[in-house]
Parts: sequence; C-alpha cells; structure tokens
Amino acid sequence: MQFDEYTVALLILRPDAPTLDADAARALQDAHLNYLADLHAAGKLVAAGPLSDDHYRGLTILSVGVEEARALKEADPAVRAGRFSVHVMRWMLPSGAMHFTPTHFPRSTAEAEAR
Repeated sequence: MQFDEYTVALLILRPDAPTLDADAARALQDAHLNYLADLHAAGKLVAAGPLSDDHYRGLTILSVGVEEARALKEADPAVRAGRFSVHVMRWMLPSGAMHFTPTHFPRSTAEAEAR
C-alpha cells in the first residue's frame, strides 16, 4: 500500500505566555496569519486553522519533513513572541485518502473577518 506523508504541527498555548493588550494581540495575530499565508504561497503549508481548545490552539499540516516543519513553525512570529510552543509529528495516510484544494489564506484578522 502507498502512503501520503505530511507533517502536522500543533500550536500549544504556553503557560508563561506574555499578556498582551488588544492592539498588541491583534498585531501578533496579523503577523502570524501573514506568516502562514507566506508558507502557503511557498507551497509548504497545505492547511492550517485554530482549534477550539484551551491548550491546543492551532493545527498546521505541512508538505515538508519534520525537521523543516519544526524550523518553519519555530520561526512563526507567535512562537517567537513566546505565546505558543510547537509539537511536530509525521502523519501518514493511505495515498489519495485526502486532497487539499487551492485556497486563499488571509494575511490579517481584518481580511479573515471580511470573508
């Protein structure tokens, strides 16, 4: 059997995450969204989105290996700012079981809210 291989990264809210005022939180979220859009445009990110959990805050599926995915996720502005830590793992599934279609990733909270 053939398998497709992806890398999954979970963003985990750090217990020592800095407290941000509304403007700083929005600016950091915008930087995070812009970074994800850049990864998608580069062909490295196939899917990403928030999770409704107090601990696990985001899920990203990447088309690169584990080590490259870890480096890319650690470069995310929200991770660099100390808001999140990252857990990265390989994900295998039967070939063709899942397809990702072209889409647009918003580059800011304003763009996400407008859609």
